[in-house]
This record gives sequence, structure tokens and C-alpha cells, in this order.
Amino acid sequence: MNPFYEGRLPLALARGGLGGVERRTEVVAVGTGREIRNAVWAHGRRRYDLAGAIATLDDIAQVFAFFEARRGRLQAFRFRDIADCKSCAPSAAPSATDQALGAGDGARTAFPLVRSYGAGENAYVRAIRKPVSGSVLIAVNGAPAADDAWSVDPTTGVVMFASPPPPGALVTAGFAFDTPVRFDADLLEVRTEGFGAARFATVPLVEALV
Repeated sequence: MNPFYEGRLPLALARGGLGGVERRTEVVAVGTGREIRNAVWAHGRRRYDLAGAIATLDDIAQVFAFFEARRGRLQAFRFRDIADCKSCAPSAAPSATDQALGAGDGARTAFPLVRSYGAGENAYVRAIRKPVSGSVLIAVNGAPAADDAWSVDPTTGVVMFASPPPPGALVTAGFAFDTPVRFDADLLEVRTEGFGAARFATVPLVEALV
């Protein structure tokens, strides 16, 4: 069985859920009262719980079917985090100049998609490995790249140029993307709330490193 399923958990199930990004930091207080802080994880990890988003029996059946097909925690899949699923602000439309992918050197043809959070030397750069097919826009030095000049692998997020961009040319991109996740439990429990309605006690998802 492929460890990753390229299908997406139905978008309607993301509304009303709880989710965010987690980091792991060690904090040690020394004798003077000052703190020593160390980043244990180099990258953040997203976590979600969709229990609050699910209420109808049709929704329940849909999630059960998806859960069974993924064999519980076994197979990862795509999830649309509606608060963070674009190269730009959630209310805006992606532009080909949203995110800098790097500069050409006359030989390089592969440019992985990334999304930056913050600015300057403190910005965090996140690898985007699950772009939405048909959503990626590419520009070189601010000018849209011809469609036949590049391609993108929607399963890895790597942009490939047919010919290397010129030395010093800035490659930028705009796109929509999914977060790769898996179920974080091998048990889904349902609480009935009346005729035609029920609710999962919890539907935990955790970002899968792919």
C-alpha cells in the first residue's frame, strides 16, 4: 500500500475544527534566573481536531469510509487547512511573485516550492510538497514564465525548468497547497445526538513528514 494517498479529506469537514502549528522548544532556567532556550524541532508541525466540524450522519459515514480506506493511521493524505493554504493571505488570489524560490545560476533547473513566514533573517521557510494541481504560477525576474518553460510535480512540489534560468534571475511562485497529514488515532468514536445527527468525540490529525 502506498504510504501516501493523493486524495484530500473532504473540505467541508475542516470548517469548525480546531487546529494550529506546534513547535518543540527546551527551556532551562539557570541559577541567575535567566533562561536558556533551544529549538528541539527545526520545523513546526501542524495538528488538527475536526470533531467540532462534524454533525450529520452523512458526514459521519463519509469520515468512517475515508478512515477505513486509509487504514487508520497507516496512510497519510492531503488536508486543506483553510487558514493556511495559499502562497498569499487567505482572502487573496495567488500571484506569480508571492514567494521567492531562489536565483538562477545558469545550471540549476529544479526549484522546490516554499512558503516564507515573517521577513528578513528571522523568516521561517516552509517546504511545500503538496501543491494543488493547476494552481501554480511561476515568474522569472517578475515576468510570467511561459507554460512550456517549466513544469511542477504535484506530489513533491518541485518546479523543473526546461532550460536553466539565467544567472541572478529571481524565480518566484504563487500557488495553493494542501498539508500532508495522517489520522493520529486508530479509533474513531461516535456520540449520537438525536435522529439524523451524531458527532465524533475526536478526529485528530497530525502533519505527516513526506
